[in-house]
Amino acid sequence: MSASRSPDISLRPDETIDGLMNGRLRLIQSRHGYRFSIDAIFLSDFVTVREEDVVVDLGTGCGIMPLMLLTKRAIKLAFGLEIQEELATQAARNARLNGFEARMKVVMGDLKRLPFHEGSADVVICNPPYGKIASGRVNPDLRRAIARHEILASLDDILSAASRMLRPKGRFATIYPCARLADIFCRLGRFNLEAKRLRIIYPTLQSRAKLALIAACPGGRRGLAIEPPLVGQGDDAFLSPA
Repeated sequence: MSASRSPDISLRPDETIDGLMNGRLRLIQSRHGYRFSIDAIFLSDFVTVREEDVVVDLGTGCGIMPLMLLTKRAIKLAFGLEIQEELATQAARNARLNGFEARMKVVMGDLKRLPFHEGSADVVICNPPYGKIASGRVNPDLRRAIARHEILASLDDILSAASRMLRPKGRFATIYPCARLADIFCRLGRFNLEAKRLRIIYPTLQSRAKLALIAACPGGRRGLAIEPPLVGQGDDAFLSPA
């Protein structure tokens, strides 16, 4: 899908513009602070969306996932919820930079106090922090620490928000460490979310599984489809320079 590009976008001294998807998408990011990871690309490719869907990204960062969905697929509207002002500003400028300001709205807010009506989303996506607050080394850069550890939002907070936002036949998709798969599958049920699809990511064919892509729906029937594994970096076309 093509979109008009706005040239009137200002950059801060510590920001860069990076090209993705063979130049179809341009992205403002911090040079030294938080930058999106390939996990977001995996998740945006995995989630099922339809033409008239309203999509909400919890913790959108620089807006990479809504922007990829808008670039690749004909969704109706995307919202990016972000608690950090710097990242929310980047996401809003990225929407303008790529000509999607009419179909992508960035909301600065806390997913624990949702600034949306309940049952207002067809799809909720989230690339969550993977680490518990007391586990592992916490990055000294607060922006990166918030993205990687449950400092501002726990897994329960995320699942609760997704459950409240989804319409009855809605879809939730996330990516999570394989080491914590038992944890997330246990917790999905507590929030009336039934896992429906699972895809495991392996760094190499000789490696243990690292991450898992999970799709769930509210109140769905039991039955989990385990899809073919994803090995390495997946489709390199997403990361082609502009």
